Amino acid sequence: MNNELKRVAMIAHDGKKAEMVGFFKDYMDILSGIKIVATGTTGSHLVKAGLEVDCKLSGPKGGDAQIAAMVAEGDVDAVFFFRDPLGKHPHEPDVQMLMRVCDMYDVPLATNPASGKLLMAGIRDVFKK
Repeated sequence: MNNELKRVAMIAHDGKKAEMVGFFKDYMDILSGIKIVATGTTGSHLVKAGLEVDCKLSGPKGGDAQIAAMVAEGDVDAVFFFRDPLGKHPHEPDVQMLMRVCDMYDVPLATNPASGKLLMAGIRDVFKK
């Protein structure tokens, strides 16, 4: 990863969308000036919270795959994907593919608020100096 942050991706399973919106409200200062892409439904929640978001398809309709492609093409530098480990997700293969692509291309991936907090600290310290 270089010192130019192009875009971060935000995704949340249905049971985690409210938690993600609350999380990001706490980091509005760090997110200012950063391009954000999100799956459709997650993105609509983030827009209502005041963020400017490029919304893709919803996860089950291909949004996870769209964001994975952006990661593979070098267009996303960090991914926040608040997962619901107890829910059933018909698009789980897309979720696994996104996580694998993040690993392949060495893109940081936060899957819960604790790892999200550490990733935000990294964004602040590396990219927002």
